[in-house]
Amino acid sequence: EKPQDGEVTVVNTDSLLKKPTVKWFKGKWMDLASKCGKYLQLKETFDRNTMVHTFEMHIISAQANFAGAYRCEVSFRNKFDSCNFNLTIHGDSADGNEDSGELDFSTLLKKRAVHVSTEPDVDVWELLKNAPASEYEKIAFQYGITDLRGMLKRLKKMRKDEKKSVAFLKKLDPAYQVTKGHKIKLAVEVANPDVEVRWLKNGQEIQPTGRYIFENVGNMRYLTINHCSLVDDAAYCCLVGEEKCTTELFVKEPPVQLVKNLEDQMVMKGERVELECEVSEEGASVKWEKDGVELTRDESFKYRFKKDGCKHVLIINEATKEDCGHYKVKTSGGESVAEVLVQEKQLEVYQSIADLTVKAKDQAVFKCEVSDENVTGTWYKNGVEVKQDARINITHIGRIHKLTIDDVKPEDEADYTFVPDGYAFNLSAKLSFLEVKIDYVPRQDPPKIHLDCMGRTSDSTIVVVAGNKLRLDVPITGDPAPTVIWTKGEKVVTEGDSRVRVETTTGHCVFTVEGAERQDEGIYSVVVRNPAGEDTADINVKVVDVPDPPQTPVILSVGEDSCVVQWDPPLFDGGQPIIGYVLERKKKQSYRWMRLNFDPYPETTYEAKRMIEGVPYEMRVYAVNSIGMSRHSPASQPFVPVAPTSEPTGLCVQDVSDTSISLKWRAPERIGSAELEGYGVEYCKEGTDEWIPAIQGLTERTSLIIRDLTTGDKLQFRVRAYNMAGPSAPATLAQPITIREIMQRPKIWLPRYLRQTLIKKVGDTVNIVIPFQGKPRPKVTWSKDGEHLDPTFASVRNSDGDTILFIRKTERKHSGKYDLQVQIENVEDTASVNLQIVDLPGSPEALKIMDVWGFNVALEWKPPKDNGNCEITGYRIQKADKKTMEWYTVFDQYRRTHCVVSDLIMGNEYIFRIFAINPVGLSPEPCNTKDSVFIQKTGIAYRPPTYKGHDFSEPKVTWYKNKVDISNEAKYRMLSKHGVLTLEIRKPCPFDGGVYTCKAVNDSGEDTVECKLEVPTQLKG
Repeated sequence: EKPQDGEVTVVNTDSLLKKPTVKWFKGKWMDLASKCGKYLQLKETFDRNTMVHTFEMHIISAQANFAGAYRCEVSFRNKFDSCNFNLTIHGDSADGNEDSGELDFSTLLKKRAVHVSTEPDVDVWELLKNAPASEYEKIAFQYGITDLRGMLKRLKKMRKDEKKSVAFLKKLDPAYQVTKGHKIKLAVEVANPDVEVRWLKNGQEIQPTGRYIFENVGNMRYLTINHCSLVDDAAYCCLVGEEKCTTELFVKEPPVQLVKNLEDQMVMKGERVELECEVSEEGASVKWEKDGVELTRDESFKYRFKKDGCKHVLIINEATKEDCGHYKVKTSGGESVAEVLVQEKQLEVYQSIADLTVKAKDQAVFKCEVSDENVTGTWYKNGVEVKQDARINITHIGRIHKLTIDDVKPEDEADYTFVPDGYAFNLSAKLSFLEVKIDYVPRQDPPKIHLDCMGRTSDSTIVVVAGNKLRLDVPITGDPAPTVIWTKGEKVVTEGDSRVRVETTTGHCVFTVEGAERQDEGIYSVVVRNPAGEDTADINVKVVDVPDPPQTPVILSVGEDSCVVQWDPPLFDGGQPIIGYVLERKKKQSYRWMRLNFDPYPETTYEAKRMIEGVPYEMRVYAVNSIGMSRHSPASQPFVPVAPTSEPTGLCVQDVSDTSISLKWRAPERIGSAELEGYGVEYCKEGTDEWIPAIQGLTERTSLIIRDLTTGDKLQFRVRAYNMAGPSAPATLAQPITIREIMQRPKIWLPRYLRQTLIKKVGDTVNIVIPFQGKPRPKVTWSKDGEHLDPTFASVRNSDGDTILFIRKTERKHSGKYDLQVQIENVEDTASVNLQIVDLPGSPEALKIMDVWGFNVALEWKPPKDNGNCEITGYRIQKADKKTMEWYTVFDQYRRTHCVVSDLIMGNEYIFRIFAINPVGLSPEPCNTKDSVFIQKTGIAYRPPTYKGHDFSEPKVTWYKNKVDISNEAKYRMLSKHGVLTLEIRKPCPFDGGVYTCKAVNDSGEDTVECKLEVPTQLKG
């Protein structure tokens, strides 16, 4: 026999971007996913309309050994929930042991009724006290009891029969439960309001502190425990003298929540990785996983786990490419995922060394800047390593490496190279020595500018990097010494700017700009004059810099774990061609940016991968030229990686006419984490590849009528679902459809309720809808009782698929047989509808009094002439006394036309009336009797009652204790006053307890009465 299925429904999924993960367990750890087969199946469904996931566990054939406790766990990212249920088998299975090995994991599944407990608080102690011993393990699993043996020992003590308490009016409950961090109040009620109590915890007396508070209010005694912790999970006892009552307090730990989630990280190979999270409770246990595999400490100490209060850190020493992946931390109340990317180290050159031309005795400085400040390097001169000495100084500060040569000599002229340690490339530059030759010149030598020995490009352009020093050292000759004027455009350059310095020495004029900027770019002219003449020269200075930031990136499309991003180049390239771009991404809620590429990417469109579906991301871009890297661009608009849906299912043709077609389909099986935006419908003619949209935009419905098509065309149709990621794969019809109406025989589909007589009350509205089929559109005709239906009598509305008969306010004349005819040419179909309009019946007639005898009256009448167009179901007979004229119902729903009214009161005069009853109700007016009936009095002689005389003489009273006469005992005092007998006992003691009897005797007889007296022992304070 197939048992009832077990279902778990996941609701409130508006915020879920993907399907949650569901696991079924038998017992504590047995995963049922591996046991699917002959006896067990796991299924899942998703309702697109209500956005509800339903997960089912089907038991194909229940076996006797399938009993036990089960658990279902639902998880999604850092959210987690679970529920427990039990399965029970009723009866024995004939083949209970057949193939039991396939599913026998310590009593697996049963034919059962599933009950998922949703009660917030359950008294586990009450369950254990009332449950048989065979159910203890099941209850322990269902409610998370780990120390079952300890609880059973306590339960055994609790089950001892308790004697009636003298000191306590109300004892402690057998057990209490409190959440960790909350407070609880234990209360007992004592018999003596002045008695003192003592509180014990595990046998040790509790002293009042800030956490333990004692209160005495009347007979109530309270113990309040503030900020409960696990140390408060113990047995508590309240003592009053030698008597005590005990209880058990259980402290329940709340689920540990993640306060701070993990963040994605990108590191270089060999660097240290630290993944840090923060939980809601100190000392809580967490579990780390990598790509679904739990991480543990190993002998190589690859992974280290660190706890610092609420912070938990996973440390990976010397990361390698194998450490890339998704790392997850799990707590009892949630989980968090982060991605770690490990890149090979690549060194970037931010500033290369430049060629130098210096004079004797000057200083030469070669400077370069690399991306890693920890990288060391070696300087070479013509392939020979340069050693530091008094003139040569080698420095490494941060990312900048310098080679300084003081007092330059001709032998220093050479090719100098810097080679970073561990990298297969080098940086080279040439040092040129400027030798100043002084030749004898005659007096009055005209000035001359010598630029042929300057280190410059072929087009006389000097390139300087922004921020560096611009030094123009121009050799000049002339006798007498010429004057030098520097100009930029039409403006004479002076030393007014603190950055500009102009110097003139014998044979040289030097123009220096400290920290070159972009506005320093241009053509500089130097003019030298003396009495013998003048000379001019132009020097083109170009200042190069890192480029401006690129334009804001735009997300072109997204995939399940990827996106395509595009951006525009920077407005200014820094004076050097753009080599490429560097991209970074981050999660929207994070502050850590991760670099996606280390080598400059030359295009302006990039596909980023390895993202998590459903998580919002942002992108930004850097531009790179030969000088260095720009500032980052503005961040893109947040986007969510999602995959297109699967194709729509069940595409079919509902109807075809000469100019239109009706299509219908079902929603895709997989929607994904993004919301479904709608459906696009397209068609193309047979033999062409041009798909034409059937409608503008998208439709949210799963059906569509496409109109204005050409008759006779053969068209192919397809439907695609759209979400944020774009269109899905198309759902296409199996073959082209010819646009031509197909002849269809007329057929009336008469609803079941119209196959019987339709009964309506007068004044009701009649709205009969009858569907039919037929192509082309059939002719519809209504008639009543064989005659054509007048439009003023009833309204008829027809459409392509149904006809409506409408009567706004019914009357009796609307009753009858209505015939419907649907006709296409010579083919027709007919149907009939019987309508019965009913009303209240008329009054009964000819009500007569047929006979009167004793207290009875016989009545007879005739049915009403108007039955209201339906059967008379009965009559209501009423009577009234002529004195009061108040009517009382004698019979209701009485079916005969004659009756006998009994139990009338003697001496009263009565009249009678009758209502007719049908299914609509009572007749508006009754039928009354014309004459009244008087109930005659019969002769009855009054006989006064006789009473027996009473003896009011005073009786003799005797008192007994335990059937022993105590009349002569001095301890007792007996009183009698006004018939009240009293026995007083002086100074009662426990010995006076017993059964006391009072006996009274006189001439009329005797009587006795007994009472039991108990005298308790006096309590000692």
